[in-house]
Amino acid sequence: MLYTLYETAYYASTPLRAAARLTRDFWSSPLNPAKDSEIGRRIYANADLFANLTKRYGRPAWGIDSVVVDGQPVRVRITEEWSSPWCKLLHFNRDSADMRRAGRRTLEPAVLIACPLSGHYATLLRGTVEAFLQDHEVYVTDWSNARDVPVMEGRFDLDDYIDHIRQMLSVMGPRPHVVAVCQPGPPVLAAAALMAEDNHPSRPGSMTFMGSPIDARLSPTVTNKLAEEKPFTWFKSNMIDTVPGPYPGVGRRVYPGFVQLAAFVSMNAEKHEAAHKRYLKQLMEGDGDSAERHLEFYDEYLSVLDLTEEFYLQTVDVVFQRHLLPKGELEHRGRPVRCEAITDIALLTVEGENDDISGIGQTQAAHTLCSNLPDALKADYVQPHVGHYGVFNGSRFESEIYPRVRNHIWTAELALHNKTNVVALPKRTEAA
Repeated sequence: MLYTLYETAYYASTPLRAAARLTRDFWSSPLNPAKDSEIGRRIYANADLFANLTKRYGRPAWGIDSVVVDGQPVRVRITEEWSSPWCKLLHFNRDSADMRRAGRRTLEPAVLIACPLSGHYATLLRGTVEAFLQDHEVYVTDWSNARDVPVMEGRFDLDDYIDHIRQMLSVMGPRPHVVAVCQPGPPVLAAAALMAEDNHPSRPGSMTFMGSPIDARLSPTVTNKLAEEKPFTWFKSNMIDTVPGPYPGVGRRVYPGFVQLAAFVSMNAEKHEAAHKRYLKQLMEGDGDSAERHLEFYDEYLSVLDLTEEFYLQTVDVVFQRHLLPKGELEHRGRPVRCEAITDIALLTVEGENDDISGIGQTQAAHTLCSNLPDALKADYVQPHVGHYGVFNGSRFESEIYPRVRNHIWTAELALHNKTNVVALPKRTEAA
């Protein structure tokens, strides 16, 4: 029913959307002598807003063709290192000749950025990836939209997610580093624990958790309270729908991305309403730069993907209702997950002071769970004055959070290689 209503609303608005686009094009045409008049800008602005709010948002492009390293432009080429129907492991290859010109002549730490599988595409972390590309070999988990995966490919649940993380770390070689942003925290920690217990050669050299619900019982947010107050059957009855045709995943049961988006928007409805009013005003005043920044943000924010029924419901049950990982009761395919098995994986947790999705303490819980990890390998940081998205994106991330994460990874890398096979930590942007 949810998908039927959504598709019906989209197609019903098609004539109005087409009319809005025609109106927008007419009043922005250089051949229209009245396009810069007050009435012209008002008509254009309202038509543009309506067209943008009712259009379909697909998977955004990464748009990372180059990155600046020590003041030098370095070309970037994205390659697919491994894939399954559910995920692609992307490697952001920096041009070796450009890196030498930038003074970087030695391989730098390999880092897997585990992107959230919680409604948005991996490109939401574009700014995060660009920051890490300055000092690391960056790999990214690019998750598939469940509605695009045919039913014949089978299920995908939390156990499969953990298996995917383990497989991708193995592909990256010995002792790579992993950074889990938000949702991946619990399954990434579980994968690291299993690999540590097996003494796997590709167990992480360091792990960083940023705004992750390792223990959602601590400082519960509105999202956490909703998950606890509603019975499990409510989520199954109200949040799951069947993918219709002509999508490749027709017949698959999913948690639709547009439902997740509606929940996010409703949490900050006044903020989003004010942003669109500002955008309207900017268009009418001819402030193209500010309007473009608004479009860039919402083109990403409004692009969502579906999750499989089993992955979504298992996450609600395991992470947000029964809290199996912090209780020491989580099992992966019948095997207990023992975080105390982690003894040589450096740990950093990062939280935002104003995070309204993962409250203070939820990510820090990883330190308690890794009880046999020496204190010398543990670090924690709480960033003042930022919310959830500020933990992994924005000016404070770039100037205050990223340098700390970078130092954490490089320190672990140098320790792993006994300071013989890697260059010294670059001294720019040192964190306090």
